[in-house]
Amino acid sequence: MAPASEHAAAYQRFGPALVRKAERILRNREDAVDVVHALFAELIARGAAPVDLPYLYRAVTNRALNVVRDARGRARLLERQQATLAPAPRASGALVVGLDLLARLCDRLDADHRDVLVARYVDELTQDEIAALYGVSRKTVGKRLARVDAAAAALVAEGA
Repeated sequence: MAPASEHAAAYQRFGPALVRKAERILRNREDAVDVVHALFAELIARGAAPVDLPYLYRAVTNRALNVVRDARGRARLLERQQATLAPAPRASGALVVGLDLLARLCDRLDADHRDVLVARYVDELTQDEIAALYGVSRKTVGKRLARVDAAAAALVAEGA
C-alpha cells in the first residue's frame, strides 16, 4: 500500500477521534477539523511513513495548542496595534471627541459630514486643507463642522 493511501486509511479510521480530541482543546469543531485536515495533508505531502495513533494524538494536541497560543498572541498584538493606531481624543469646543464618539457620530451623519468629521478629527486636517481636499469653500467646511459638533453634543447629552 502506498503512503498516501495508508494515510487516507488512517484518516478514515482515526479522524473522528482526532477531531474530538482537538475539539476538546479548541472548543470549536471547525477549527478542530482544520487542525486534523492540516496534519494529514502535511503527512501526505511529505510522503511520510505511516504513523501510529499515539503519534497522531501528540501531533493533534501540539497543533491545537499552537492554535490557542497563536490566537492569544494575535489578540495581544491587535490590542497593542489598536491602541497605537487610535487617534488621540481631540477637543471640539467644550467636548472631547474620542474614538467611541467618532464611531457613534459616523452612524448618525451623512456622507459629506462624515468626510469632514474624519478629515478633521482622525486625519487632523485644518479647515483650509479639508476645503481643498473636497473642493468646497472653507465656510462650507466650517458649517459642516458646526453641525458635527452639534451632533456630538447631542450624543453626549443623550448618554448623560
